[in-house]
Amino acid sequence: MALLEVKNITKKFGGLTAVRDLDLVVEQGEILGLIGPNGAGKTTAFNVISGYYKPTEGQVLFDGQNITGLRPDQVCKLGLARTFQVVKPFPMISVTDNVIVGAYNRTGNDKQARKKTMEIMELLGMTEWADRLAGSLPVGGRKRLEIAKALATQPKIILLDETMAGLRPIETDEMIEVVRRIRDQGVSLLLVEHVMKVIMSLADRIAVVHHGEKIAEGAPQDVVQNRAVIDAYLGEVKANVAG
Repeated sequence: MALLEVKNITKKFGGLTAVRDLDLVVEQGEILGLIGPNGAGKTTAFNVISGYYKPTEGQVLFDGQNITGLRPDQVCKLGLARTFQVVKPFPMISVTDNVIVGAYNRTGNDKQARKKTMEIMELLGMTEWADRLAGSLPVGGRKRLEIAKALATQPKIILLDETMAGLRPIETDEMIEVVRRIRDQGVSLLLVEHVMKVIMSLADRIAVVHHGEKIAEGAPQDVVQNRAVIDAYLGEVKANVAG
């Protein structure tokens, strides 16, 4: 049984259809990459899956349960966590306390929450930032903190929304290793990313969306050779890199 199933999701905003009849499946232990041009509907799909939007049509099944229409906190409690394109730390408290907030999703015990927080910060290489104010971290640090907060909720799957955007090459390489360590902990991932190096390094499969619809899905090496994908997206990516 798949861990996450997105079945025929459509999301409309008035006369605008942001996502149309989208199907996605993420298996236990898998990393699925979700790519496409800006405005293709990737973040809207994330918002539907994680409970921020209710779909106009379709269903979201998680771990065998229909979670369509549940609130984000209910979805998180079931084991589905997410990050955001625009990171949202609590800037005036420490990095440690930011992560502890996530840990309280599973326990009300301060000692247990702090223990889980320390484990996660060590896993993600963040212990040297423990006492820093979250708002003082550079972009790379805030991105990693966003992941730590999600991981602290003890999810079965994390939806990562452009976690590598704006990072320097060495930070990107470090973040790729962070994601691999998370998967090694048994956590599945659905990954939205524009950095093709990241997608090709991490994804077991890739799904491509364009104008809200899925136009291709398969192994990374097959998808990047798909003519429809090249025309709709990869040509744009290469042009942006060249520019």
